[in-house]
Amino acid sequence: MKYIRIPKERVGVLIGKDGETKKTIERILQVHLEIDSEEGEIAFNEQEAKDPLIPLKVQDVIRAIGRGFSPEHAFRLFGEETELYIFDIYDYVGKKESHLIRVKARVIGREGKTKRVIEGLTGGILAVYGHTVAVIADFETMDIAKKALDMLLSGSEHPTVYRYLEREMKKYHLSRRISRE
Repeated sequence: MKYIRIPKERVGVLIGKDGETKKTIERILQVHLEIDSEEGEIAFNEQEAKDPLIPLKVQDVIRAIGRGFSPEHAFRLFGEETELYIFDIYDYVGKKESHLIRVKARVIGREGKTKRVIEGLTGGILAVYGHTVAVIADFETMDIAKKALDMLLSGSEHPTVYRYLEREMKKYHLSRRISRE
């Protein structure tokens, strides 16, 4: 059995209205989830999986929902080309609550601008929840999104991060265009 713990307040989202989210995960990934709502612990038998990647996908989808993503966004992880990465803000600022709030605000930006810019340029999706920042993105753009978030979490100024994103995404699109020719 494989066990994953998520915040108790996210268990309802994982189960979904009338159990729909849980059923969707079970149907698509062909596993049975056992959910302990009191503890926020989810268990599944990784031996049931017909494909060795399935247990990793199950973990990622559950962790994504636990880190604040909507089920629809977490379901992007069913695809072959998508991955999840989670930053722990405490690794950057220590355990001080005021620092945590400040850094979360930096990642979100005024009226959500910074979050929108990162998502818009990389095609990824961000979730800022608790003491974490999580990103779901395609393999090809994940490194760019991770570097931009690392820069922000480390204190780089917003314009510096925006320039980095624009430059790297321009290179990425150019290399894709060249490889298609």
